Amino acid sequence: MAGTGNSMLYSFLLFILILSLQEMYRGKLASTELFTILGGLISSLIFLVLLTFIGNFQELCGMRTGWGTVLLAESVALLAAGTVHRVCITTCFLFSAGLLYEINKLSGMVHGKTESKVKRH
Repeated sequence: MAGTGNSMLYSFLLFILILSLQEMYRGKLASTELFTILGGLISSLIFLVLLTFIGNFQELCGMRTGWGTVLLAESVALLAAGTVHRVCITTCFLFSAGLLYEINKLSGMVHGKTESKVKRH
């Protein structure tokens, strides 16, 4: 399993890479309806890696992660989506909400398994 520091570094590098590529190709992403939806999906990936980065940073500092982390990551992703096209903002929000739902579900499953192992021993 990857450590908190490695995960934080990799997510930051992915954030820079995805954001740079999105800005390089923003003209292409705004050219058709399908590419505009793809721009929203790419911006939601920015949300995912930024959420991972901030969460790991807070964990390293000993702070508690909460909804503020989600709101900060989402606002940065929406700003990045807004540089491509206005419709990207809406699709980014929808894709990010779906990703957040799945992350929450996965987190509940992982924490449920961890708690059951601790209770058995």
